[in-house]
Amino acid sequence: MTGASADIGLLALRVVFGLYLAGHGLQKFGRLGGPGLAATAQAFDRGGFRPGRPMAALAGSLEIAGGLALVAGFAGPAAAATVVGVMLVACSLHVPNGLWESKKGVELPAVFATAGLALLFTGTGRVSLDHLLGIDDLAGLRESALLLAVVLAGVAVTLVRRRAQLRSAAVRSAEQQ
Repeated sequence: MTGASADIGLLALRVVFGLYLAGHGLQKFGRLGGPGLAATAQAFDRGGFRPGRPMAALAGSLEIAGGLALVAGFAGPAAAATVVGVMLVACSLHVPNGLWESKKGVELPAVFATAGLALLFTGTGRVSLDHLLGIDDLAGLRESALLLAVVLAGVAVTLVRRRAQLRSAAVRSAEQQ
């Protein structure tokens, strides 16, 4: 595959994936037929991500910003790493429902996390703001791996905090009965 072919492929991936991701985030705020922040906050609360409203707003904002940054090819490694983190946390909410999106399973966040991971390690390509600004070579394999390690540490902390929230809620519920 030539450099031009790879750049066109990366552009297509970034634009389609980035727009879908941004739309996914907008739905959390009640746009594009989404449930809105109140309903999303309730789902976050039930899932142990508390307080639900700010957590839902943060997730939606990161999806929108990350998606649009990927579309533009701007700050590609940081945007891609952010997307990986948000989607791995989302996977933890969806995995109990199985694999497929039709049952609210892990399919969509897993595919989104994988697309983000691919862009983290391939870069945004030459048809990007990163290339135009001359910053597309700032993140090589070592830097991308470091970004991923930082994101995975953040995901781990988030999931440990979530587990504690769920345990605390279970104890309160048992005490009330």
